[in-house]
Formats: sequence, structure tokens, C-alpha cells
Amino acid sequence: MPTSTKSLRWVASSKKDLMAMPEEVQDTFGYALHLAQVGQKHPDAKPLKGFGGTGVLEVVEDFQGDAYRAVYTVRYAEAVYVVHCFQKKSTHGIATPKPDVELIKSRLKAIEVSLGVQK
Repeated sequence: MPTSTKSLRWVASSKKDLMAMPEEVQDTFGYALHLAQVGQKHPDAKPLKGFGGTGVLEVVEDFQGDAYRAVYTVRYAEAVYVVHCFQKKSTHGIATPKPDVELIKSRLKAIEVSLGVQK
């Protein structure tokens, strides 16, 4: 049975950042975001640690030795918000670099403020 498709909302520079990535990476992330819009989950989408459960997800794509990530949230009924797209440059294993974590936190807070969500 068809479900309604949520709109996709890009936060800050996330769309520009995604468009700067290799086409294969854009395709993977685009498909993952489409699945999120129709209420499904890409096989590679995983909850982002430290963000309270399954509402904030990340898709990781390795391409030619580089790691790319797209972070989005499905917490809000009206839209899927693309919070951050970036190439991971950390040398510290698989952990998300601290500046990226801080950026994700501040962008999530901006979404909550814009929606009038009380925490």
C-alpha cells in the first residue's frame, strides 16, 4: 500500500556538500534519502551513536579509498532533514570527528528551534 512521501529538507550547506561528492556516492546517498522519505531504511543506514536512538541516521559510503557520510533525521513527521554530508578525514578509526559531531548537534538544534520543538 502506498505511503505518503515526506519532503526532503536540506540543512545549511548539506546539499552543496553532497553535490561536491563523486557521482557514485551521490547516487547511494540519494537512494538512501529517497527510502527515508517513503518510510524505509537503506541497508547501510545506521543510527548515529550519541544522538539518542534511531531518529538520527547516517549512511557511510566508501569510494576509491575515501569514506563519505550523510547524516539525516527522520524524527519529525513533516520531512526528512539532511543534516550533514561530509568526507571523513579522521585518522581515528571509525569515530565521527568531533567538529562534525558538533556541527550535527548545532544543526539538529536549529531544526528544533525552527519547528518550535520543546526539549
